[in-house]
Amino acid sequence: MSGRKSNNKSTKQNNKSNRNANAKSAIHSKKKTDPRNAAKVVSMSGKIDITKSGMAFVTIEGVERDIIVYPENLNSALNGDTVRIDVLVKTSRGANKRTEGVVKEVIQRKQNEFVGRLEVKPNFAFLIPDGNKVPVDIFIPLSSLNGGIDGDKAAVRVTEWSKSKNPVGEVLRILTNEPANELAMQDILTENGFTLDFPDDVLEEAARFSDILDDDEIAKREDMRDVLTITIDPIDAKDFDDAISIRKLKDDYYEVGVHIADVSHYVLPDTELDKEALSRATSVYLPDRVLPMLPEHLSNMLCSLRPNEDKFTFSAIFNINKKGKVKDYRLGKTVIHSNRRFSYEEVQEILEGKEGDHKEELLLLDTIAKALRKERFDNGAINFSSTEVRFKLDEHAKPIGIIIKESKDAHKLIEELMLLANRLVATHVGKIEINNKPLPFPYRVHDVPNEEKLSSFASFAAQFGYKLSLNTPETIATSFNEMLEKAHGKPEQHVLETLGIRTMSKAIYTTENIGHYGLGFENYCHFTSPIRRYPDILVHRILNDVLNKKIKVIKGLDAMCKHCSDQERHAMDAERTATKYKQVEYMQQYVGEEFDAIVSGVAAFGFWAETIEQKCEGMISVQELLDIDNFEFSERDYALVGRSTGMRFTIGDKLKVRVTRADLDKRQIDYAVVGMPEQKVRKSAPKSKTEDARKKRKY
Repeated sequence: MSGRKSNNKSTKQNNKSNRNANAKSAIHSKKKTDPRNAAKVVSMSGKIDITKSGMAFVTIEGVERDIIVYPENLNSALNGDTVRIDVLVKTSRGANKRTEGVVKEVIQRKQNEFVGRLEVKPNFAFLIPDGNKVPVDIFIPLSSLNGGIDGDKAAVRVTEWSKSKNPVGEVLRILTNEPANELAMQDILTENGFTLDFPDDVLEEAARFSDILDDDEIAKREDMRDVLTITIDPIDAKDFDDAISIRKLKDDYYEVGVHIADVSHYVLPDTELDKEALSRATSVYLPDRVLPMLPEHLSNMLCSLRPNEDKFTFSAIFNINKKGKVKDYRLGKTVIHSNRRFSYEEVQEILEGKEGDHKEELLLLDTIAKALRKERFDNGAINFSSTEVRFKLDEHAKPIGIIIKESKDAHKLIEELMLLANRLVATHVGKIEINNKPLPFPYRVHDVPNEEKLSSFASFAAQFGYKLSLNTPETIATSFNEMLEKAHGKPEQHVLETLGIRTMSKAIYTTENIGHYGLGFENYCHFTSPIRRYPDILVHRILNDVLNKKIKVIKGLDAMCKHCSDQERHAMDAERTATKYKQVEYMQQYVGEEFDAIVSGVAAFGFWAETIEQKCEGMISVQELLDIDNFEFSERDYALVGRSTGMRFTIGDKLKVRVTRADLDKRQIDYAVVGMPEQKVRKSAPKSKTEDARKKRKY
């Protein structure tokens, strides 16, 4: 039995009859690549991406071009899995040689939980997964249906994988009566490899911890319960990772403490709780929920630095003056008592002049944070501004409004103190050696921008009169900041910020410390959010060993760093997809209405526009523009350009659009252009050396 899905109706019917005939064995019949047709076979590993057609591509680090894998050679691999493949060069499928691979082993599954429809027969059952990237049905023993019946929507966990048979699974929960938006959020999480529930043994382990702090443990820690301590978080936050304390010292210095939930006190290495936390690696924040990295008893109760409760913390404590100069610091385990919980909004009002609790201390912390921020930008940090789009939801989690949240001084106060703690922890551990080599440590690094992308962006920015100096990483950062400052409030601000961010590398976790380019730090790590990030737990463990002079190397740290970086990307993908779903859900009520918008992205097949007020992005296909002109994509100008009229649609252009469709199944909004952008006279961007080289190249 193939167990393979298809959008073609007849193929689905064939699959159905195959399942009936071969349910017991559920064996895939697969055509194998003949190695005699290969010039050379090499074993490699990488991530696999399966397209809607069933064709797959494996991305391998250090290999410029992806390796193609034909459907018959997937050997049970699914989209996003890490696989080992035999790589070979074949000529049997066309005149041009193409590097081809055969999956030999699935090293790590991206996804073990799936959502779909149950097909139940007298002697067997299957889950038919939703979506196009799961080309195999999941066999469900009748004893594992958990009450499910034919046609039910269900969430299933795979318990057994096989190369030759369909995977075997068990029903976790029945979703038939769940609202469509609830199903969509669960589907998005499982698509990205996140499990919806914690295993029973993990929950049991978490439940064993007492709510009462152990007196013997308190005695081992620095007691800071008599120092004024506050938390500042979003108004709807439930897990409070960090708290700030402050008290006056002599000679115009202050003791400022950054106190972080001591998760490593509870989550010990190699426990079931630790293994689950590593597997998840991060909490996932969707518009209507949080999928936590740790069970709620830990994340929202024991470890959360709630007001008027004693808590165990790991602290970075600084002797610092109003100018942000750190005279001295100490790191260690503490016990604290939060006196007051603030929301960002409350603190912002106080900073803007309103009377409130601990006003003097908040104003002092704001002064210190602004000094730290100025120093950071003076030393080469890049000053990208950011806004956060959130949805106002009704009791059914349906969006009824859009809230635009801008980063203000209250946010920046916390941000700068957290950055200071992260930097000094990384600097402290970075000095430690073991066997005459730097102690392996999970740094948070950010590489310099890609030279080709940067050159292309510099050419584009020049059209608006901005000159970027690309001589050194330092001059790049300085000229970037100058450009952003000059563009602030001007029509081109949005496009320059959007494209500027896209030129930057992605920050990752690694034991190879290359510094953090965007922040301008030579040493940086994540120390301040262990409730929601696993690398922070690793940092706490290593720092504790260093402070106790019991240094040991964590085995497999490089692999852990890579896994955490991968999980972070999966979480971001889930968050983006969920936000898109909510945008579509929100805009359904506005089909046929017109909005002011701004071009937010351009491709050969069309462009994206984002409504200015609602921040909802939709697509305009080039096919929809044929009555205006035939448009071609200009990569160097980030624009679609009309062949006859010369009209262009460029990132940052303002225009008016009408909502023509809001498709929840595709998670897509379609717009039609009803008001053309104001055409600006620009000089054409100079052709880059790379583009000239491409034209000379022979294919």
